[in-house]
Amino acid sequence: MAALFLFLTLMVPSTIAYWPPSPGYYPSHRFRSMSFYQGFRNLWGPQHQRVDQNALTIWLDSVSGSGFKSVRPFRSGYFGASIKLQPGYTAGVITAFYLSNNEAHPGHHDEVDIEFLGTTFGKPYTLQTNVYITGSGDGRIIGREMKFHLWFDPTQNFHHYAILWSPKEIIFLVDDVPIRRYPRKSAATFPLRPMWVYGSIWDASSWATEDGKYKADYRYQPFVGEYTNFKASGCSAYAPAWCRPVSASPYRSGGLSGQQYRAMRWVQSHHMIYNYCWDSKRDHSLTPECWG
Repeated sequence: MAALFLFLTLMVPSTIAYWPPSPGYYPSHRFRSMSFYQGFRNLWGPQHQRVDQNALTIWLDSVSGSGFKSVRPFRSGYFGASIKLQPGYTAGVITAFYLSNNEAHPGHHDEVDIEFLGTTFGKPYTLQTNVYITGSGDGRIIGREMKFHLWFDPTQNFHHYAILWSPKEIIFLVDDVPIRRYPRKSAATFPLRPMWVYGSIWDASSWATEDGKYKADYRYQPFVGEYTNFKASGCSAYAPAWCRPVSASPYRSGGLSGQQYRAMRWVQSHHMIYNYCWDSKRDHSLTPECWG
């Protein structure tokens, strides 16, 4: 009997072996869901995009991928979507939900990313979070990546992924569990210009899966991403100066609670697989937020 138990234990994928403790607070419940057409529009690949009962499906094939964009730019807010990924071979394919002002500031834009890096058979998806700040105009793209293997299979059901962007911090959340907090240490290391909300699916074979080792294989096309339960709430770029930034905190003063911090530390301890601040190959003179 003990041998059977050990065998079954070893058969459980490591990505679902651990579940995070309750964060005790669920910020997604504070914000109203909207249909795709209420807040977004097609950006590219309209023939590779379909809306059915408020759910958006976008796909990539050998002809094109697809992307969408919010109607309004924001200067802070809560931005989320429930997403379901495609199982099987998806190497080289990026399914993304992110903030950016690339079209307004080409070559020196800001960006806050949730990206799912495609994978090969039998391997888990990697969720990559990233923050770019290139407002200095020097054109350098300095990534601030943290990567995770989730505690569930993101191809089986919809899960809610969100970015909380306030003037003092960026918080990434998965099903309301904070997985990363990026604090504002200085104006040079924090995005402050208005950004739009985007989503896309595209071919990033040169780097997405194991640093480009595995490429998109169009024998498995189309590659599909499904989005629903859209949320985009906060201070738009056109809101008055007194617009109060939203928060992921149960406290009026903002900031995560102790229970939220414990949940985040637990996720990072059990499910984080890469932290740019711990990478000795990186030039950390360019990332001063890693120093303290």
